[in-house]
Amino acid sequence: MKPGSILQPGQTLGILGGGQLGRMAAREAKRAGYRVAIYTNEPHGSPAGQLADLEINAAYYDDEARDHFLKEADVITMEFENLPGDLLAAFEKFRPVRPGRKALEICQNREREKLFLKENGLPHAEFQVVKNAIDLAAAVEALGLPCVLKTAAFGYDGKGQQKLMGGEDWAQVWKNLGAPRGVVEQWVTFEKEISVVAARGVDGSFAAFPPGENEHVHHILDLTIAPARIAPEVAAQAVELTEKIAAALAYTGTLAVEFFLKADGSLMVNEIAPRPHNSGHHTLDACLNSQFEQQVRAVAGLPLGDARQHTPAVMGNLLGDLWPAPEHAPDWSPILKHPRAKLHLYGKRRAVAGRKMGHFTVLGDTVEQALADAREIKAALAAQLPARDQPSPE
Repeated sequence: MKPGSILQPGQTLGILGGGQLGRMAAREAKRAGYRVAIYTNEPHGSPAGQLADLEINAAYYDDEARDHFLKEADVITMEFENLPGDLLAAFEKFRPVRPGRKALEICQNREREKLFLKENGLPHAEFQVVKNAIDLAAAVEALGLPCVLKTAAFGYDGKGQQKLMGGEDWAQVWKNLGAPRGVVEQWVTFEKEISVVAARGVDGSFAAFPPGENEHVHHILDLTIAPARIAPEVAAQAVELTEKIAAALAYTGTLAVEFFLKADGSLMVNEIAPRPHNSGHHTLDACLNSQFEQQVRAVAGLPLGDARQHTPAVMGNLLGDLWPAPEHAPDWSPILKHPRAKLHLYGKRRAVAGRKMGHFTVLGDTVEQALADAREIKAALAAQLPARDQPSPE
């Protein structure tokens, strides 16, 4: 496929990764008439592979598998960001890769991401990069307590980070981090976390969904309330900052930006996700075009779709904690009997605590109605478990 050309239905979209984000993107691509090739290091029958025309299961540095994938795929995207830069560079020699290596290398590493925000004048928490216990102690002294220590790379859903309150043994804290480099961030007191999911096309066009409001349990997203219950000027500022980020990354595809909303109404960028995002799953049911259709459109070089939301909605994550046993799913009646609820399962064969197994979306005349219904559904699902196994509300 030549640079600047359009991926036509019947051609093949290649997706690196076999998880649920790839699955939902594959579904949108198939609906539009594209072939889908999945390249994953997971076993055969991955969530994305179940819906693909071709699933290649091999290590990402397997030359034979990589060549096979390149012969099939006309354009390449990915469903997770933690891919080695040299691997992406090898793909870019032969096929368009969207988003490109620059964006992924920045967003997959907290150190590079924080420096990107600083260099581009984007609001962010004060931070210092540390590489040993001595650096850590100095950073805590400079930034004050409490603060947060995070690994520079490969952290998500609260993993790879620790809140520091004072009195810790810095040598032991550094050892426990288990990483060669870290980032210490100043603690941010905020009222809400919101996120903007948006798409940027090959031509620089931009379309953002209304910001969503996120609630977490144990550092994992639990509910997204959409649209967020925020002032219109705050929503407009969040979209404006997201567009600035996408342009600075020369981004093509769907991305998400998480923000902290402070008591004074100001926003601070928390993280950038260079892919469709958990907090955008409601767009499958509540918007004219979903975040996954926007990803396919952008990667294919097509005009972006309309990102308007037509119905208030709340998305609820379904974690493995709700499964009575690893291979025994809950009774889905609380969702299936609701006239405005949608169940989305990811085809994962075995449930593990904390693992994202699916989600549901509740549509309502108002976000308050949808939120109340979503909480009732969550409570009904949790009530199926023995008391000792029920997920904690904290």
